[in-house]
Amino acid sequence: MNKHDHLDGHLPADHPLSPHWQFANLPLISRSLTDYPVNDLWEMDFARLPAAIGKQRRRARQFAEQFMMPVAAEVDLAPHPPVGLCHPAAERILREAGRQGWLSYFMPKPLGSMPWGAAPYAPIYQCCVVVEEFSRACGGLMLLVSAHHLGAMPLVLSGNISTIFRHLLPVYRSCERGDPHLIAFAITEPGAGSDVEEGHGAETSRPGVVATPTEGGYLLNGRKCYISGGDLAKTATVFAALKGEGMESWTCFYVDCSAPGYRVTRTELKMGMRASGAAEIEFTNVFVPESRVIGGLRNGWALNRATLNASRIPVGAMAVGFARAATETAVEFARHYKLGGKALIHYQDVQLHLATMVAETRAMRSLVWQEARAGWQPRQLNTALCKFHATDRAQHVCEMAMDLLADHGGRHENKIEKIFRDVRLSRIFEGTNQINRLSMIEDWQTHLLDLNHPIGV
Repeated sequence: MNKHDHLDGHLPADHPLSPHWQFANLPLISRSLTDYPVNDLWEMDFARLPAAIGKQRRRARQFAEQFMMPVAAEVDLAPHPPVGLCHPAAERILREAGRQGWLSYFMPKPLGSMPWGAAPYAPIYQCCVVVEEFSRACGGLMLLVSAHHLGAMPLVLSGNISTIFRHLLPVYRSCERGDPHLIAFAITEPGAGSDVEEGHGAETSRPGVVATPTEGGYLLNGRKCYISGGDLAKTATVFAALKGEGMESWTCFYVDCSAPGYRVTRTELKMGMRASGAAEIEFTNVFVPESRVIGGLRNGWALNRATLNASRIPVGAMAVGFARAATETAVEFARHYKLGGKALIHYQDVQLHLATMVAETRAMRSLVWQEARAGWQPRQLNTALCKFHATDRAQHVCEMAMDLLADHGGRHENKIEKIFRDVRLSRIFEGTNQINRLSMIEDWQTHLLDLNHPIGV
């Protein structure tokens, strides 16, 4: 340390009663069980990752710090752009993200940009480490880049090789050339938010977007709302009910956003994640050919729920990024801000506060990584739990950071108030946290109802 060799209330690291330095003097077997390097926490976790996933994590951190962090405040404070326009700094980031492979890493090379070393691991695992790094830098820019993968997910989960080659491969190639082709995921409707993410509500929901059979395809009519990236997307995976049928007929259509009758009516002026647009889309006799039905007729509900199961774990990773950014900001403030002539970090009540923030953040990350490693077949119970728990605790960590910074926490230049606005949205999309709790119980109900089956948690 520059001035102190120890924090107030603690012994110096080389004191006889500080044991770490003595571990190295123990016998070999004892050292193997006790001695450990005193590394930065991020680097310590980095060393525990598979090499290919760790490499992507470091690349993502470098990209976020080089391109996202320097403009995060600027794009957050920028005036609300007209429909179809993007802040110049955000547009540059999209182009560079495409060139560096951050818009195409869900498929291995040569189809996408995923390194072959990462191919044995679930793409969600890789996604989680990337999303955390991007969220730490800026929630809005993270969503601008990452919502595209949500839109592409139904194409991947369709399991149809022809669909991947015909539709997804050209998208990835365009992105890698620096010409971003974003795909939007369109499920939410003005009269159906949670109802399109939970079966009990969907059973009585009246579909808002309807597909009418016509020669060679279908005509879509209706509205979708709060569609992340829908204002900039060139194509969209749109979920619609078949005419005269209910939500059980939901079907996924791959829609060209330049098709006649497709119109983005507005983007919302949002509280947080402002660099990414939330669009309302109007469909007026939008023709979709039969070849662009994804996953088969009436399979849209299953495809939608599978997509949500896959995407809820990365939303948990977003929360980790927000909590980490808040914690790092609070630590730096405590190291430099003085009270009574000494830095806050020397007060033990501040140390207790920071210790709780670090523990919460690292517990969230452990949960997210545990589920991401098993992400080849994400179970609804686990993904919903991961999403609601991580995002709830992340907001708590951000509140703790605001408590520590006090009046300074509300100032935009100190970053906490922006992180606080950004983290709140993570508790709403991919299903509100209340819906996610119900999704967890829904997936568990068979065992809960079987009184002869012992319940283990």
